[in-house]
Amino acid sequence: MKRLLIAPSILSANFAKLGEDVTNIISAGADLLHFDVMDNHYVPNLSMGSMVLQSLRSYGISIPIDVHLMAKPIDQLISDFAAVGATYISFHPEATEHIDRSLQLIKEHGCKAGLVFNPSTTLNYLEYVIHNIDVIVLMSVNPGFSGQLFIPVILNKIRQARKLIDDTNRNIDLAVDGGINVNNIRSILKAGANIFIVGSAIFESSNYCEVMHVFRSILSD
Repeated sequence: MKRLLIAPSILSANFAKLGEDVTNIISAGADLLHFDVMDNHYVPNLSMGSMVLQSLRSYGISIPIDVHLMAKPIDQLISDFAAVGATYISFHPEATEHIDRSLQLIKEHGCKAGLVFNPSTTLNYLEYVIHNIDVIVLMSVNPGFSGQLFIPVILNKIRQARKLIDDTNRNIDLAVDGGINVNNIRSILKAGANIFIVGSAIFESSNYCEVMHVFRSILSD
C-alpha cells in the first residue's frame, strides 16, 4: 500500500508570518505542502504566484511542495513554478487545450504531474493520459475558497479513481482536496485516497502537533 501523506494547504496559513507558520506545520509532521494558485479567472478568487514559493524555498523550506494550478492558461505557470522549486504540479483538464502536452511539459521540467478533477468533472479524461500522471487530485469542494464542507458523494468518485489506478498497476497517488477533517478522513482513506490535503482543520487549530497527531492516529487505526 502507498504511504499515507498529509499535505497542509497553506492557503489557510497566516500570511503575515508565512515562513514561521509553514516551519511550525512541518515540525508538526507535514509530509508535503499544498500550494493553491488561483487567478480570479478560472476560479473566483486570487491567491499567490511563484514569488511566494520562491520565498519559501529561500526561507529554507525544503520539503516537497505540491502546486495546484487553479488558473488558465497554465503552460507559462508550469515553467514559472518549476523554476522556483515545485515538486508536484497539478492542473484542471478544463484549463488547457492540450492536456497531454501540458502533462509532458511538467515532466520535462523534472516535476511530478497531476490532474485535478472538480466535483462535477468526469474521470473520463484519464483514459488517454493516465500513463503521464503521477497523482490524481479529486476536489471534494468547489475550488476557490478554503473552509468549505466536504461533498459526501465524492466518496464514490474516490472509489472509482482508486479502481482505475489499481487496474493500470501504475504507481499513481490519489489525493483528495477540500473539507477534510477528523470526522471524515477515515472514510476518505477507506474509499482509497492516500494523500490528504487539509487546510483550515489544521491551520485554525491552536496546536498543530496535536491535530496532526489526531489525524495520524485515525489513519493508522
